[in-house]
Amino acid sequence: MAERPLSPHLSIYRFGYTMSLSILHRITGVALSVALIAGILWLLAAAGGAQDYGRALTVLASWPLKIAFALALIAQVYHLCNGLRHLAWDAGWGFERAAAKRSALIVIAAAVVLAAICLYVAFCPAVRS
Repeated sequence: MAERPLSPHLSIYRFGYTMSLSILHRITGVALSVALIAGILWLLAAAGGAQDYGRALTVLASWPLKIAFALALIAQVYHLCNGLRHLAWDAGWGFERAAAKRSALIVIAAAVVLAAICLYVAFCPAVRS
């Protein structure tokens, strides 16, 4: 059997903004899958009764889990914004170099603003009461 040619790989391409946003999109997707497991465990604790839920809330109130929640929230917002960009690409919009660069900047700006709003609402006690 003849050796098949290899597809282009990282040594062929110059590292650019579209590549970095694509890699970050994949990383946030994996992180959200891990966060989903934590969400399922929280729901199982809630279904287990008041005692199980109370223990779960004690664990969830710790600083490491609050930081993990904040990171998951940031990942969710970025993944959503960049997913919308990918949907636009699937529709055939924004492939030109200038449009791709503009959409990358929009994704980053929107993710920062939306993540800041979500973190403020999630962690500011005055907003929640």
